[in-house]
Amino acid sequence: MGHAASIDRIDVSAYKVPTDAPESDGTYAWDHTTLVVVEAAGGGKAGLGYSYADTSAATLIRDLLAHVVRGRDAMAVPGAWSAMVAAIRNLGRPGIASMAISAVDAALWDLKARLLGLPLVTLLGPVRDAAPVYGSGGFTSYSIERLRDQLGGWVAAGIPRVKMKIGRHPPDDLGRVRAARDAIGPEAELFVDANGAYPRKQALAQAERFAELGVSWFEEPVSSDDLDGLRLLRDRGPAGMDIAAGEYGYDLPYFRRMLEAGAVDVLQADATRCAGITGFLQVGVLCEARSMPLSAHCAPSLHVHPACALPSFRHLEYFHDHDRIEHMLFDGALRPVAGALRPDLSRPGLGLELKRQDAARYAV
Repeated sequence: MGHAASIDRIDVSAYKVPTDAPESDGTYAWDHTTLVVVEAAGGGKAGLGYSYADTSAATLIRDLLAHVVRGRDAMAVPGAWSAMVAAIRNLGRPGIASMAISAVDAALWDLKARLLGLPLVTLLGPVRDAAPVYGSGGFTSYSIERLRDQLGGWVAAGIPRVKMKIGRHPPDDLGRVRAARDAIGPEAELFVDANGAYPRKQALAQAERFAELGVSWFEEPVSSDDLDGLRLLRDRGPAGMDIAAGEYGYDLPYFRRMLEAGAVDVLQADATRCAGITGFLQVGVLCEARSMPLSAHCAPSLHVHPACALPSFRHLEYFHDHDRIEHMLFDGALRPVAGALRPDLSRPGLGLELKRQDAARYAV
């Protein structure tokens, strides 16, 4: 069982993994994803955490955050988190600094659970035994055929809700959504994500059209910085269609402002951006205090344990790119069963191990 231990070493590495095809959404296009991995050692164990961030996050971890947490009590993760937040005061909390903290914080939670010989969800205290997921992809760069195959394949595999990207070519969006609905059938839930591509009135008009095809989730119909616009969509959009945003939140005040504005029906948060598992749990408490459901953005293997410990949690994003990378580079990455990810209680911590030989070819 666990015992007193200090954090002896923080190691960081970064990997750039090409996509399996060109990808784009309403406002951005990409051909690779960068993964920053942190390994925290202490008490004869090593914990693993990560963030989907630029390599500059790895530099910040190596040059600053590693020195901040080294020598601290491995059992006192919130204390290490607070020390990291204090250390980046003059660098700016949003962006790379919070993503760097995220990777270290996840590694420290994993280390603590391993020292105690417990799955992380057991350490945190579960309120459910599995986390419902939605399949996420349907990029605007996809042909109609690939869109149908991907979304229809998830539903056929037992995932009852799927999400597609829209907004790059608005005149094409209704036809693409119609093709998606045809591929997944009438019963599966269909989500759309504009990544802030639409102006307000266009978003309202599109929402009405999408509602006719049974779309029940409209993510970032306008920019997530446009809280008044999100509130407009929430108030005037079709009944039964949730407005969602929050994936670009890096600190608690961001989420508080979004909730105070009444901007969303479902708040999103990403533990690889919002200062780690510690930050994600804080957002969960904020949501619970406001009776607001929380949805986890991307990084499914990282989110499954804290998601199962939050009463306010609704579902997590089983994102194509991250699912692919996590299975390529981590032993222990999970597959959905009956539309949910279930933590592996036979493995301590997050249950992940870096496949070093497989990862080496992508090292930056």
